[in-house]
Amino acid sequence: MLRIAIQTKGRLNEQSMELLRDAGVTIKEEKRKFLMRAADFPVEILFLRDDDIPQTVAMGAADLGIVGYNEVAEKGYEVDVLKKLGFGGCRISLAIPKNDKYEGLEYFNGKRIATSYPKVLQKFFDENNIKAEIHTITGSVEISPAAGLADAIFDIVSSGGTLVTNGLVEVEKVLFSEAVLIGTPGLDAEKMAVVEQLMSRFESVLTGAGKKYLLLNLPTAALEEAIKILPAMRSPTVIPLAQSDWCSLQTVVDQNRLWDVIEKLKAIGAEGILVLNLEKIVL
Repeated sequence: MLRIAIQTKGRLNEQSMELLRDAGVTIKEEKRKFLMRAADFPVEILFLRDDDIPQTVAMGAADLGIVGYNEVAEKGYEVDVLKKLGFGGCRISLAIPKNDKYEGLEYFNGKRIATSYPKVLQKFFDENNIKAEIHTITGSVEISPAAGLADAIFDIVSSGGTLVTNGLVEVEKVLFSEAVLIGTPGLDAEKMAVVEQLMSRFESVLTGAGKKYLLLNLPTAALEEAIKILPAMRSPTVIPLAQSDWCSLQTVVDQNRLWDVIEKLKAIGAEGILVLNLEKIVL
């Protein structure tokens, strides 16, 4: 039985639970407890604060964890980063008052920097020969300069709206983060077999995310040009139609390329284009 630690609440909890559900791991959340067993897969889910997950996995109290890479980097515990999961994206950046003049990292020499990520920041400053005072704050880091507690901050940035609200501007992007699947080093063969099965399911879900299944009819004379336009897992599926000079094509397209691809296909004579939702792609 595998134990997976995930965040108790918040956006990362919601996205982690969605990934598990899509991978066939069902938890009855209406009866939610601190520790719950899945109904249809040999795992149990442990709900924790995000900053407790790396230590819990490193100690072996949980075999796996889903957590932001920023927490893995800051805590520094020995865990295996098994897979990037493609959600929960953010960055940890240095930000200064918007009216300050910034000409490079030398700005931070002798300055007081407020942050919840002192280890990540210290490593960055050491690598760049910057000598600054790092003040660890657990809470609203972004108000520190206005409150006179610090000259600048080092904090998570998503849209940047919070910085603007507090009169700050982002000047250095230090660490890019997303949700990752981490594991206890040295899991036994029995547990690793279940981990590999679970990771295969995750891969199928993540590969299908943001993609559409495209079906279309096309004059056979335009087939070579269509193949140049169409992406595919290996190559598009081509099926002859009853009308001898026509064929049907099927392929998978990234959603962000969909309309560009459709317009190019229409320009070479494609008709009857169907766009279908994808749930999973098993490689």
